Amino acid sequence: MLPWAALAALLIVPPCVSTQSWLVAWLAQTAAMIVFALSYNLLLGGAGLLSFGHAASSGIGALIAAHLFNHVGVPLPLLPLLGGIGGALFGALYGLVATRRSGTAFAMITLGIGELVAAAAWTLPDWFGGEAGVAIDRTAGTAIPGFTFGPAREAYALIALWCALAVLAMYLLSRTPFMRLAHAVRDNPTRAAAIGCFPRRVRYEVVVWSSFFAGIAGTLGLINVELVSTESVGMLRSGSVLIATVIGGTGVFFGPVAGAVVLTFFSVVVAGATRAWLLYLGLFFVAVVMYAPDGIAGWMQRQTARIARDGWRVCLPWLACRAASACAWSLAIVLCVQWAYAQRFGTEERASLFTSIDPRWLTAAVLCLAATGWQAMRAAARIDGKLAVQQHAEARE
Repeated sequence: MLPWAALAALLIVPPCVSTQSWLVAWLAQTAAMIVFALSYNLLLGGAGLLSFGHAASSGIGALIAAHLFNHVGVPLPLLPLLGGIGGALFGALYGLVATRRSGTAFAMITLGIGELVAAAAWTLPDWFGGEAGVAIDRTAGTAIPGFTFGPAREAYALIALWCALAVLAMYLLSRTPFMRLAHAVRDNPTRAAAIGCFPRRVRYEVVVWSSFFAGIAGTLGLINVELVSTESVGMLRSGSVLIATVIGGTGVFFGPVAGAVVLTFFSVVVAGATRAWLLYLGLFFVAVVMYAPDGIAGWMQRQTARIARDGWRVCLPWLACRAASACAWSLAIVLCVQWAYAQRFGTEERASLFTSIDPRWLTAAVLCLAATGWQAMRAAARIDGKLAVQQHAEARE
């Protein structure tokens, strides 16, 4: 129940206690990315299919929804469902080819399909809108009594509602026998085929379901910014959802939710403070892959199990040392990066106060922080070693 409560608090509480426009914009992007990352995890975590073209399903679904809204005038609250159907149709089409193989071959096929769609976005301007994209006016659809969806808060309420419905639907789907069969195909397709399963059919159905929810995610983004552009089907967006899913963790259902929150935090909040946000995101991604390969959610599960086993009093010193080490190293990296960007871009860099820092003082501060981080890391390692020796002795007794 705790993850559900945290998700509800994330979507509901901030707009109720603050009227900041940037907060509503960040939450709207976060809600769309949550659905997008969970849809991607149906492929990667559910069936073990690494895709490099998942943005194509999202973008095609949003494009179909935009054209239907502009030419048919469907009610805005029904638009995500139409976008999901459009994404599912595209998934059903490319899945006929892609699901003939798995593993690296599937990844390469999706990469080719993604590049094909991205190229078509420029060669078919009547459909994709060219450089300008396809825009909508969310107030121009069929009228809903009491709602115009013009204000950002009304649009966000619709986005949050569809986000909650999509998350619930994917959660229920993840608990079905079909997804357990998909896990079997992921782990050992030969054995799954030996018991009467058809691995290709299972992979195909997972692709269709994943594309359906990706289309919903793309349409939520369309409702937020009232535009779907060629970037919506590009490799950058496919890479971003892969990063979000890996950061959050594929082994836990709510892992991609955490990854989506982190990714949008970097792309909105950190990007608003410095142009080095992509560098920070890359460093954070590398750190997660190295020290928490099961993602944020997996790391939290391990720490929760450790606390339940050993107790707070035993684990608190270790956690404090780890936190101190991470903070010290992070601050040292931020000082170096921001000073380098300030020297390169001068007043163009938002954190321009670093232009006036004496390099000698900066070097001393970075060295002190690095030494602090190193000592805290060694202290955590010593505590870990003592706990391991103690547990081994207790096991022998």
